Amino acid sequence: MEKWRAADRLLKFSSRFASGTKLTCTIINYDHTHPLVSECCFFPIPFYCCKSKQGKYFYSVATTVHRNPLFSIISPDDISYFKTLLGERGVVQDALALDAANTDWMGKYRGSSKLLLQPKNTEEVSQILKYCNSRCLAVVPQGGNTGLVGGSVPVFDEVIINVGLMRNILSFDKVIVSGVLVCEAGCILENLISFLDDEGFIMPLDLGAKGSCQIGGNVSTNAGGLRLLRYGSLHGSVLGLEAVLANGTVLDMLGTLRKDNTGYDLKHLFIGSEGSLGIVTKVSILTPPKLSSVNIAFLACEDYTSCQKLLLEAKKKLGGILSAFEFLDSDAMSLVSSTTFLGTENHGQEVIKDKHGQDFTSIDLRALPLEFWYSYASGSIFMENLEAFLLHSVESGLVANGVLAQDINQASSFWHIREGLPEALMKAGAVYKYDLSLPLEKMYDLVEEMRVQIGPAAKVVAYGHLGDGNLHLNISAPAYDDNILAKIEPFVYEWTSKNRGSISAEHGLGLMKAAKIHYSKSPETVRLMIDFDYCVFELLPDTSCLDDNHSIICLCLSA
Repeated sequence: MEKWRAADRLLKFSSRFASGTKLTCTIINYDHTHPLVSECCFFPIPFYCCKSKQGKYFYSVATTVHRNPLFSIISPDDISYFKTLLGERGVVQDALALDAANTDWMGKYRGSSKLLLQPKNTEEVSQILKYCNSRCLAVVPQGGNTGLVGGSVPVFDEVIINVGLMRNILSFDKVIVSGVLVCEAGCILENLISFLDDEGFIMPLDLGAKGSCQIGGNVSTNAGGLRLLRYGSLHGSVLGLEAVLANGTVLDMLGTLRKDNTGYDLKHLFIGSEGSLGIVTKVSILTPPKLSSVNIAFLACEDYTSCQKLLLEAKKKLGGILSAFEFLDSDAMSLVSSTTFLGTENHGQEVIKDKHGQDFTSIDLRALPLEFWYSYASGSIFMENLEAFLLHSVESGLVANGVLAQDINQASSFWHIREGLPEALMKAGAVYKYDLSLPLEKMYDLVEEMRVQIGPAAKVVAYGHLGDGNLHLNISAPAYDDNILAKIEPFVYEWTSKNRGSISAEHGLGLMKAAKIHYSKSPETVRLMIDFDYCVFELLPDTSCLDDNHSIICLCLSA
């Protein structure tokens, strides 16, 4: 969800070499949400795949990645250049700061970078990449480092480029163009949400990691989040962006127009590309006016079929005001009700009691937080419709129990439960996380089959965005265990592929899943991605660090 991944795709094989070459994927530097992967990202790799004790293993079936010998090692002259460019404060070599930047949010991926750079503007990003390209230095962009797939941290000793100092809001037009926000990539999502709230507008994106994730990483991973049901993906909200290519070339696509059919709309190639084409440095995004009232219902259904039917009824009868339709299963509810991560003991139970004081967190039910936005002027009408919908849902048996938030504090508590699940899982022990898109009717089948597959060795916890078919599948265990992982993979990927789902709904591929892309994309599609990537680098001038078969730094960003 929120870091940048810099994917250092070094191998740019000629079409002559690539033809007939098996697509194996060995990744070297992926960022959870921003690191520049230094070796490759979904392409043919002819000489990395030998196993070695010095290699690193990231999958259930050992896949070894090695530092590409074409990359240079940081020298004192390099440090001097960067200090001249960025100043002393922009060049970080402190061991404590580097340890945090080298480690992903889950603590599963760790690099060994000795250098963190903090540019303050696009020109400095351009100069850094231009210099690194000339010196064959691998880099990995990083933002909030909140990603969940190993895409935002170095794999080896890549130079970390952190855009966190690029956090200016450049403009906001709430009169003429109706809510177009232009800002730099390092702006923290929560700060943008607060700014827009004060202006009477709403950010179309909201994530549990909003306090740390940055908008450049959000765009680079096409982060989904809690409001996608109402406002759609960032492909619809982002009007333009600015990006820097691997050789330092700045692409100005920072338009604010709703319509522009002059050739290819190239911004869409960068949205969700995880930095494989460049580092996003600025974004223009369309923000809708904020409606004056909001409310949340926390409902319980007896089975998953009822959840599906309730979603259909909600879309039919509340489509105009429905903005989120989330899902937590009984194991997820048990986790939050038995954890004190919410700040006060038993807070999880207290906030989800109905008006009679009955607690429904302990029943074997599926819980559904639903959010509704409506204008104050028509609030009474919408509330009447909402209450009628809830009453009908209970009487028809779709809803077993539930509660409608009575004030903003209780509404916030409902969301705190949903957004706090990743932290609760981390505190419960080791967790294997999978972010999947599946046909709605098949979504919970995977959860039930995974419980049979895993057995008593671990607990399967499921939640996600039911409104858009996004399942967050979590396998929680006391400690990481290769035997448990072997039961999960490749089963989870094969099951998803067989049911025509996606192995990455919103988190991206990162280091975790880059070699698994074939489960969601056909060989022809992957081949086209590779060919397009090569075409971009063929067109770049001043690629002094290239030979016939290799390109230097390929970036990969994530939220």
